[in-house]
Amino acid sequence: MPQAAPAASEYRASLPAIWSALIAVYLIWGSTYLAIRYAVETTPPFLMAAVRFIVSGGFLYALRRFSGDPRPAALEWRSAAIIGVFLLAGGNGGVVWAEQFVASSLAALLVATVPLWMVLIDAFRPTGHRPGLIAVTGILIGFGGVVLLIGSTASGADAANLPGAAALIFASFSWATGSIYGKSAKLPASQLLGTGMEMLAGGVALMLLAIVRGEWSGFELAAVSRRSALAVVYLTVIGSSAFVAYVWLLRVAPTPLVATYAYINPLVAVLLGYFLAQEPMTLRTLLAATLIIGSVVLVSTPRSR
Repeated sequence: MPQAAPAASEYRASLPAIWSALIAVYLIWGSTYLAIRYAVETTPPFLMAAVRFIVSGGFLYALRRFSGDPRPAALEWRSAAIIGVFLLAGGNGGVVWAEQFVASSLAALLVATVPLWMVLIDAFRPTGHRPGLIAVTGILIGFGGVVLLIGSTASGADAANLPGAAALIFASFSWATGSIYGKSAKLPASQLLGTGMEMLAGGVALMLLAIVRGEWSGFELAAVSRRSALAVVYLTVIGSSAFVAYVWLLRVAPTPLVATYAYINPLVAVLLGYFLAQEPMTLRTLLAATLIIGSVVLVSTPRSR
């Protein structure tokens, strides 16, 4: 059954602008998994992520304040801090730590389960929506793919990847929690100001994690390779722009349309990992990818009809 096109009233921005932002999220976010892998080769993961978001968030916040946006209220800062901790410290922090041990393509596939977690979390909320039969089937298929994918990391030389896979599952759950909370949270009217606040809060939380883990004490700037440095710059400038586009899309476009990033990004990441980083692409990985991405499509379809 073909899906009906979203009504014009569901869009609060022009279609060219929405699709430009979607394509940016598709391609840029898909490429960030490989960039993260390169970045953490010679830089501490939490320290790298903290610097990335503090710089990006500080720039956005200063830009919007100088442009005339009013000073955020305490309640808005609290909401931004909660979202920043769940999305960036828990979500992105789990990914950057895991990619020290896990291939970027596998990381992208496990993070693709975010919509499945969102459906489950929403089902247990007092005002949430209970998933239908198709959505439940999609969730079961998706987590079957996760089990298959994790099983491939728990054997032979890949046994050390199991903690990384667990960190990615936690990161997906954290990102889903932050996304659901953000839908009803009190935030500034300026989307860019709110995004800058979330980045600053997440960056500070990541910096605290870096300090607790002692990443500062063992860090030497001279030890950072050229490839890692370029990856950090790419993540800070280009990667953060995709996060801004994602937050903007959540406010101006239908949620099912925005959710399509969840099954485009892993495809981009898998292809880049295979062709640029020579990451393995086994039959088991392809089967798990098919199950996970197919499950996300099933979960998204009932909501878009």
